[in-house]
Amino acid sequence: MKILITGGAGFIGSNFIRHLLNKYPDYEITNLDKLTYAGNLENLRDIEDNPHYRFIKGDICNKKTVDSIVRNGVDTILNFAAESHVDRSILGPESFIRTDIYGTYTLLEAARKHKIKRYIQISTDEVYGSIEKGSFKETDSLNPSSPYAASKASADLLCLSYFTAYKLPVIITRSSNNYGPYQFPEKLIPLFITNALENKPLPLYGDGLNVRDWLYVLDNCSAIDLILYKGEIGEIYNVGADNERTNIEITKAILKILGKDEGLIKRVKDRPGHDRRYSLDSKKIRELGWRPEYDFEKALKETVNWYRNNETWWRRLKKKAEKFYKKQYGPR
Repeated sequence: MKILITGGAGFIGSNFIRHLLNKYPDYEITNLDKLTYAGNLENLRDIEDNPHYRFIKGDICNKKTVDSIVRNGVDTILNFAAESHVDRSILGPESFIRTDIYGTYTLLEAARKHKIKRYIQISTDEVYGSIEKGSFKETDSLNPSSPYAASKASADLLCLSYFTAYKLPVIITRSSNNYGPYQFPEKLIPLFITNALENKPLPLYGDGLNVRDWLYVLDNCSAIDLILYKGEIGEIYNVGADNERTNIEITKAILKILGKDEGLIKRVKDRPGHDRRYSLDSKKIRELGWRPEYDFEKALKETVNWYRNNETWWRRLKKKAEKFYKKQYGPR
């Protein structure tokens, strides 16, 4: 199988590439990534010399680049490429609209033109918005609360329109919050781990009672792998781990693992449109045979230890992020 993975130098994409090469060593994998701030080839340093893997630096919004790759024998596309940080989308939505919507359009057009066998769109639970009780099903309405979530919801609808109008073999996955190694240190878990390691304050939004379902990244990789083979064309699959925790619970758990005092917690003003609770009904993918394998407490400890043991990796990225914010938005 010849697979194009977009955004493969990012957090979930890089873990998925490694997953594929370990499980299917004969697959031919092309990784197309623009290498924006969150794209990092160090995430794939261990497999960069694999003869079945190649990297191309490029933008999914560039029609010529995408077309030249897809026409040379690609039969499957998995689109991980996205601007994905809610805070950044609130500060500056334009790049999210361009990459997440127009970039998806460009990929869909290439997939349609060259008749690829399967197109997997990697989406998020944030497209549903917040839910007080119960869990979202794939058939529920979309109600995004941030420019990021709106851009992903728009991309999902665009994918479904290509299935309806052109019979393009599209499948959408919507996962809950991922965590694990190689996650850019601006998201909650890696930010709080690295801040605690530096004895810096952990900036907790509002009352800290916002609830998220936490999914270990390798469990998401196995889910996407299963959907690639057993998923039904034109369908959407929620991927959740049933590990709902409040942000304050996550924060305290990280500090406990590191033996740090809770005095590092700093309450900060809540962000605009901060969804209170996300929750997914994952019955549909579980009926295909998928189950999360990683225990949350154990996987969180392993994640903390990974950041503790890879200080060189995250320190450079944190400096990069700080420079980005200062350049784009001035002093924070």
